[in-house]
Amino acid sequence: MNARELVFEIGAEEIPSAPLYAAIGQLAADAAAALEEARLGHAAIDVFGSPRRLVLRVTDLAETQSDRTSRVKGPAVKVAFDVHGDPTKAAEGFARGQGVDVASLERVSDEAGEYVYAVIEETGRPTTEVLPALLADLVAGLDWPKSMRWGSGETRFSRPVRWLLALYGADVVPVEFAGLAAGRVTYGHRFLTPGAMEVASAAGYADVARAGLVAFDHTERAARIREGIEAAATEHALTPVVTEKVFAEVVNLVEWPTVGIGRFDTEFLEVPREVLETAMQSHQRYFPTEDAVGALADAFVVVHNGDAERTAEIVAGHERVIRARLADAAFFYREDLARPLEESVGALESIVFQDKLGTLGAKVARIEALTARLAELAGADPGVSATAVRAAHLAKADLVSHVVIEFPSLQGIMGRYYALAAGETEAVAAAIPEHYQPRFAGDVLPASEAGRLVSVADKLDTICGIFAIGMAPTGSADPYALRRGALGVLNIILDGLDITLDEAIGAALDGYADALDIEPFAVGTQVKEFIVARFEGVLRDRGHAYDTVAAVFALAADDPADALARAEALTAMRAETDAMEDLSVAFTRARNLSRPELGTEADAALMGAEEAVLADALSDAEHRAGESLAVGDYLAALGVLASLRGPIDAFFDSVLVMDPDEALRDNRLRQLNRFVALFERFADFGRLAG
Repeated sequence: MNARELVFEIGAEEIPSAPLYAAIGQLAADAAAALEEARLGHAAIDVFGSPRRLVLRVTDLAETQSDRTSRVKGPAVKVAFDVHGDPTKAAEGFARGQGVDVASLERVSDEAGEYVYAVIEETGRPTTEVLPALLADLVAGLDWPKSMRWGSGETRFSRPVRWLLALYGADVVPVEFAGLAAGRVTYGHRFLTPGAMEVASAAGYADVARAGLVAFDHTERAARIREGIEAAATEHALTPVVTEKVFAEVVNLVEWPTVGIGRFDTEFLEVPREVLETAMQSHQRYFPTEDAVGALADAFVVVHNGDAERTAEIVAGHERVIRARLADAAFFYREDLARPLEESVGALESIVFQDKLGTLGAKVARIEALTARLAELAGADPGVSATAVRAAHLAKADLVSHVVIEFPSLQGIMGRYYALAAGETEAVAAAIPEHYQPRFAGDVLPASEAGRLVSVADKLDTICGIFAIGMAPTGSADPYALRRGALGVLNIILDGLDITLDEAIGAALDGYADALDIEPFAVGTQVKEFIVARFEGVLRDRGHAYDTVAAVFALAADDPADALARAEALTAMRAETDAMEDLSVAFTRARNLSRPELGTEADAALMGAEEAVLADALSDAEHRAGESLAVGDYLAALGVLASLRGPIDAFFDSVLVMDPDEALRDNRLRQLNRFVALFERFADFGRLAG
């Protein structure tokens, strides 16, 4: 089958970086689905993007659709034909609707009866007839987080569309979108080669684009930019500081990248490094650099979209811009240092945390009290407790600082600098940025015990407060990031903070006792269920089966660290088939006949030999399992439980549990109750699937 290359270019005003990446991915997926639906064979599908264009390239696209034979089920034969075998109006209408002759209808029998079928032979159309609508649908179907209209039209796109190019081999595909008709004209770099350029065929598109100083392939641009950054920094004996988020954005800000090195006044290096880096990266999309010892250098890397021969002039312009930006940052920092830290804490009283929950000042007071209580519950050293409480007092002070107002991402980080400048200890200062951790999935946990205490206090205060006012997350809506906060609390507890959920939630709700009219038990139950639901997901993500989690949660959901240890032991035991069978069979046989209301105290005087053997085995197991459970050696405890398979089997083989004699029957049932009770000191094995 003959084939040609297809190139479809959508030219527009500068498209924002993140939506452009999303559009590249969507267009690739949609094009593959559309070509398959259209029965158009092809080789590779590639989608490229630059600020002013999206480009779809399909190699070896077949010149015609493949033929298709389809069978459409119609009415039952007894409805389609009369008693004489002549077609009825039902058959004629069905055939007419399918575009076939009634005489060509086939009869097919299946389980439901005998029906008529229309066999439709569809000859493939030329690709040139299929492409105009297919490509128009692709561009119209692109999803944008924000779209716009322009001119007098109603068409929406991320930015105004200015031209369309669509070539199938050397032929123009007459695609229409946004009042434009596709042709063979593209446009080069906005400033360096601004004129229209004609493309003879799809195969020549790349050469024409390059001649127009357009690197339309975003992966190629990324490679060029990365190489340029490394080369420019190395030339000046510097190491570039490249964050992938900023790098990815820069890739989609230029079409013909050139890299240069700029400088700023060394006096700005007195400002905290994070402030300078944020100003360079987040505001200007520059890349900071480090010197040989890893200190921030007075140089930055800029990737520009201008004439490479004028790089020096362009960089000089960027130097003027960053000088003004850093001057502002330095002024803000000096102003913040001149303000007493306690004054900043007091200023939090004027900032609303949440309408029904009061100010940030009130939240800080609650966090302080909750931190002290959590330290007590965790058995923290008095020195650690004092450090944590002081850190909680200062944790939000930097939110009213000039630097954080200008650079919100530096909250906590600046708090540490201001605390040190105010004479606080390194431990107190370190706990301030740590209390925001973990900020997202995979983020580091607080390194210090004080930081862990303040972090949990802050997150639990928010979770409990929002639940108390009836604003728990629903569906995907979670404006206060309570799900993330709950996961943070869980991960910190699992990392070694020795507290239980009931105690911690109760302590957090105590902080609202005077401010809100709530029923602590009801709210606490909701909060615990919310956190435990997140915990279930954590355990499932770690490879524990749903029924393992359910069995463990029945006993230990309140203590996340303990529940995790039990789940790990049970999962390991379940991997040992024989041992798990012993455990499961032993428990199931006893559980099926147990009568909990009778208690567990059996009378030795009523026991036969095998009953006495089981009683002795239980006594020994209770002792050994108890020792293992006490020290958290759960795998050993499970081994003890599994060893009861023999005694319980012998018991059932030799004893009629449901003896007609009520005294004997109840005594034997008490033995089984004792057996089940021992197992349930570990987990609810009844929740395990077979």
